[in-house]
Amino acid sequence: MAHVPAAERRPQLIKAAIDFMTREGVAAGSTRAIAAELGVAQATVHYTFGTKEGLYRAVMEQLAQDLIAQVERAAPADAGFEETVSTLTAALWRTVREQPASHQLLTELTHFALRTPALSEALESHHRGVTEVTARLVTEAAERTGQPLAQPAETIARFFLAGFDGLTMQHLSFPDEEAEQTCLQAFVSAVVAMAGGRLELVSVPTS
Repeated sequence: MAHVPAAERRPQLIKAAIDFMTREGVAAGSTRAIAAELGVAQATVHYTFGTKEGLYRAVMEQLAQDLIAQVERAAPADAGFEETVSTLTAALWRTVREQPASHQLLTELTHFALRTPALSEALESHHRGVTEVTARLVTEAAERTGQPLAQPAETIARFFLAGFDGLTMQHLSFPDEEAEQTCLQAFVSAVVAMAGGRLELVSVPTS
């Protein structure tokens, strides 16, 4: 393959890695296999990303950015707080239904990173970034609609992401469209109630 500048090669390699690992799984995603996917030398991957972990970090970032961009494009400009949360949730859920492979790959990469010390910082950075974006969307919706938040935006974001991750995992492993729709409605109701201070928090023993 003809010489390609590193700035152009990087997104090509990330796409090749996503395509390959979507088909074959994260465990099969060696730098040799991903280089072969694009038809370049293995050294090109190492030159561009340094290590396999560097490539995996870039793939995690790209998958998250793509999903976040889709959700942000769906954000309503003049809806109330409840409708905004519902619309954003629906947009994110649509990515789960239409792009399950992306969510499955991101889940696999997360689990892989949990057992890979070299990726621990990348994993923390990934979750911090997603939480910050979610908290920002919550804050913007609250400010635009005049909705006081009963909990810090980051706490609401963490609650939202924890619940959504659980629903996503259920959809990927044990899908049930009717039950999922009911759970999704209950989930949005809980998020809105928590934000508005209408959700009674039950004491949970810590030991």
